[in-house]
This record gives sequence, structure tokens and C-alpha cells, in this order.
Amino acid sequence: MVAAFDFLSVGTNDLTQYLLAVDRNNPRVADLYYSLHPSVLRALKSIHEQASSVNCQLSVCGEMAGDPLQAVVLMGLGYENLSMSASSLLRVKSVLLNVSHKQAQDLVKRALRMPDAGSIAQFMADALNQPEVARLLHTNNQSYARDRSNS
Repeated sequence: MVAAFDFLSVGTNDLTQYLLAVDRNNPRVADLYYSLHPSVLRALKSIHEQASSVNCQLSVCGEMAGDPLQAVVLMGLGYENLSMSASSLLRVKSVLLNVSHKQAQDLVKRALRMPDAGSIAQFMADALNQPEVARLLHTNNQSYARDRSNS
């Protein structure tokens, strides 16, 4: 199917919502919405592999792209084109400039073996706890703590 397209853009918000059957805007179930859920990461990996196999241009948009820690995950999965709000650009760029592509790939390889979103979030936050990176992740630590405690 991918071969029929010149390019694809993966919307991580919708992908996460549909894979996990969780409406992130519904307060009764929103706490079950985890973009770092292993199923979401495996789906993103599969999409990237399929698009790459037919030289289909691929980008990703959504909250994952604009979150520094999750942008590292996307880079490790092979995504090179991230679409995000202008307010996220500088922090994401700063983090990505401090993490090598190989390091991101190695981290994601390990993260894909983890059982839940909380474990993945904690692992990534710990692995990226370099002074120059940690200060850029600081504003999102509450959401990672929530992911860890609720998954």
C-alpha cells in the first residue's frame, strides 16, 4: 500500500488514540493515553520500515514530535522529518543536537523490549540525564512521572 504514495505523514496523536482505543480528550479515560506505549512504538517502527522499503518520504507530526524526549525516540526509530509547533522547535532541536543518531537507535532498541510506557519513559529520561539534555527535558518531567506511575 505504501508504494502507492509519494510521501506519508504520520499523526502520532491519532495513531496513539486509535491503537490504544483511548480518547485523550475524554477525562474518564485520558490517563490511559500513552504515546510511548510499546504498541505505538512498534507501529511507528513498522510504518518507518515499510515506507523506507519503497523509498517513500516520511514525516511525523503530533505531540510526540514536539516533545524533546519523544523526538529522540522518533529519531531512534528512523524518523528524520518532524513537524511541531514553533514553541517546541528550539528545545527539540537542542536535545537532538546533543544525542547522536546511533545513541538514539541504541536507546530505542532497548526501549522496544520494555513492557509499558512508564518503563520506557523512565528509561529514556534516565538515559538522557546528561546536564545539557536534562535541563531541556525538565519541563516535561511531570508527564513522564505520570506515565511511569499509571502504566
